[in-house]
This record gives sequence, C-alpha cells and structure tokens, in this order.
Amino acid sequence: MSDAVATAGPSMTFHPQPRAGEATPWAFPAPERGQLPNGLTVLRCHRPGQQIVAVEVNLLAPLDAEPEGLDGVATIMARALSEGTDTYTAEEFTAELERCGATLDAHADHPGVRLSLEVPASRLTKALTLLADALRAPAFPESEIERLVRNRLDEIPHELANPARRAAMALSQHLFPADSRMSRPRQGTQETVERIDAAAVRAFYAAHVRPATSTAVVVGDFTGVDLDAALADTLGAWTGAPAERRPVPPVTADDTGRVVIVDRPGAVQTQLLIGRIGADRHDRVWPAQVLGTYCLGGTLTSRLDRVLREEKGYTYGVRAFGQVLRSAPEGTGAAMLAISGSVDTASTGPALDDLWKVLRTLAAEGLTDAERDAAVQNLVGVAPLKYETAAAVAGTLADQVEQYLPDDFQARLYERLAQTGTVEATAAAVSAFPVDRLVTVLVGDAAQIEEPVKALGIGEVTVIGG
Repeated sequence: MSDAVATAGPSMTFHPQPRAGEATPWAFPAPERGQLPNGLTVLRCHRPGQQIVAVEVNLLAPLDAEPEGLDGVATIMARALSEGTDTYTAEEFTAELERCGATLDAHADHPGVRLSLEVPASRLTKALTLLADALRAPAFPESEIERLVRNRLDEIPHELANPARRAAMALSQHLFPADSRMSRPRQGTQETVERIDAAAVRAFYAAHVRPATSTAVVVGDFTGVDLDAALADTLGAWTGAPAERRPVPPVTADDTGRVVIVDRPGAVQTQLLIGRIGADRHDRVWPAQVLGTYCLGGTLTSRLDRVLREEKGYTYGVRAFGQVLRSAPEGTGAAMLAISGSVDTASTGPALDDLWKVLRTLAAEGLTDAERDAAVQNLVGVAPLKYETAAAVAGTLADQVEQYLPDDFQARLYERLAQTGTVEATAAAVSAFPVDRLVTVLVGDAAQIEEPVKALGIGEVTVIGG
C-alpha cells in the first residue's frame, strides 16, 4: 500500500476559535429605597434572571434588650416566629411554605433579629403573605415554646464540647466587661434558657417587633410581578405602635495582652483564638484593614498559612478576620479582629512563637507590593462571582442596614480597596494586631501547654475549666 493511500482519510474543517468579548464593568447593585404606609422601610433590587427571590427582614430586637436573666429569649422568639400564626398551626405553616417551594430561617444576634426568605419569583406573593403572618400575628403556643427551649438546652452541651465554639465563648467572656451582653453567649446559657417561657417570648415580641423600626430587603427578578401590590397586601398589612430607636450602648473591651487556657485534659489538639476589638465599617481605615488582614491570614497563600502550615506543618490552616459586632446610628461601633486555627498539642508553644514572629516581622518590614496586589485581585476580582445569587446581594444589603451604612457602601468599598496602597494596608494590619494587645484563648490540655506558653512571655496565663 502506498503512503498516499495509507494516509488518506476524511478531512476536517475547523471553525474559527471564539474570541472573548469586551469585559463588562461590574458594580455592586444599587437598591431602590422606599417606605410602606405602616412605617416599614423597604429596599428593592431588580436582578434580571434571578428567579429565586431573596427577602431579608431586619427587626430592631438586639440582644442587649433581652430582660435580665433571660439571655436567649431573642433566639427562642426568632425560632418561634414560624411555629404557627393566627391562621395556621405550626404544621400547617410549614406545609404552606413547602407548597411555595420557599425556605424561611431566622436568627438573633447583637444588632437584632434577622429573617431570611427564599422563594421562586412566581410564588413570591404567597410567600410574602406567610412571612407577613409570622411577623404580624405569631401564635407562640406554649407547647412549641417548650419544645424550642428543650431543643436549645440540648444544643448547649454540644457547643461546650466543640473547641472552636468554646474558644469563642471564652474570648467574649474575658474580653468584654462582665456586665456587657457581649460577654455572654449569644443564645443564652442553660441557666437563662431554662427560665424562658411563652409569656417571656410574647413580652419580648410586643416590646421590640414592629414595622416602624424594621427593614425589608427584596432582591430578585421582578419581571411580571407587581411588587408594589404584593408588598402592600402582605407586609403592608403588618401594624404596630410607633417606637423610637433604642440607644445603642458603646462597645468596650480590655485587650491587655494575656492568655486564657480552657483545660481539656488529654486533648490531642489545641484550638487557638486570638482577638481584640477594633475599627468597624464606619471607620475610614476599614478598607485598608480588610486588605491588610487578608494579606496576613485571609487565604491559603497568606503569611500565617505560609509559615504555620506550609513551612512548619503545625496546622491545616490559620485565618485572620474582622467581624462587625455592632454599629450605632451616629456612625460608631466595633469589630472583632481575630486569628483562629488549631495545632497539635505538642506544637502549641512553637506555633504561638512563630505566629508572634510573623506579627513582629509584619510590623518591622511591612507587606510587599506583590502581597497587596494579590489581595486586591482576590477581594475585588471575585466580587461578581460572590454576588451571583439574590440571597448574597440581599444579605449584604441587610448587613448595611443593620450597621447603619449608606446603600452604596459595598460598591464604594471595592473602589476603595483597589485604591489602597501597600503602606496603608501594612499600617492597618499592624494596628489591628499589635503584639502586646491581644487576648489569646487556647482550648487544650493545660498540663502540656501551660509551661511552654508561659515561656513565650506574651501575657499572664490563666487556666480555667473546660
């Protein structure tokens, strides 16, 4: 057979390779702000193509408003809002939500209670009716409140057994003043939860839940939906007495450098949580603080991970972060600035020593331009993906409302991140994590880690029971 015959075969026609189009500028969505006749503030954001509509409702029922000795009543109330209304039993309410293909969740935190609804756009009006019923006329039946209290009491031992949760509790207890609500568990203790009954839940609801001090955020594709009519017929039917906003107590803390060991005899790992309070999102340093903190411990390529994970093998990962605690209408507030992770017991002392060396090196030498550029790319470049869903947009808008921020805050934040230089990011990170002003909580075997930690000289060491 000749070569010509052997190589003969069907020919192929290649189509031109597609070329990328022009990049479309992206910005965080701007909401439209309004108010219903009952005083409820509404933020709406039309997002074409988002057929799952997200609704967030902020209730001004903060944890510091809980009556003395009833820590956790806000959590029980939040959970009970979907446990029956004046028209549905708890079972019927759940069944109606399922018929809508909707989910409804609620939780309580320091700024207040948040309800989160997701539903297909075609069933939005029905789901809003259920949400409005839950807000307007919750039944709070005694049997359901008793069940929720029992469930909460069952959760507490599991939280105490979880090293990360136990570390968070210990940090709050030792960082904030004893008379501050922030020093105590958000969802209450066994002693306080046991005191909660239906009467206490109803009283807390009556005192703090009303449309005039609440905000609803609605995000999704409203094509074919008369949103004005839907809101007027549902959330607009919710009534309540007008009320002035409660004064927001200042956030105070003692960040004197010290170590608290929560003793867990026989533990093979030590949970680390190192923190203090610092600037919140109202402070002009926030963008630089976000950027510097990300360089320090925001990703697998951060300085802390590079040293403690990649070079030394102490841990699977260490993270640095800033989490807003509470803000006030006048533009004041505070954020928790923290470093968290876990290491094997024998490496506790060396890991802390190296962690402090990272912080000292950061203060002495600063960040590099390459670190700053990578952080900006990661934080700003992935934003369009982060906010692909209506729920992500609604959650961020609700956060802004909760923290008394302007509606365009998130959009401007990305602009400010891109403009923040290396020197600014370094200064903010050093200010956020000063080596002599950090409260360190270690959940682990005190018999093995106490002496190595004392030898580091990072503060007085106290051992408490686990």
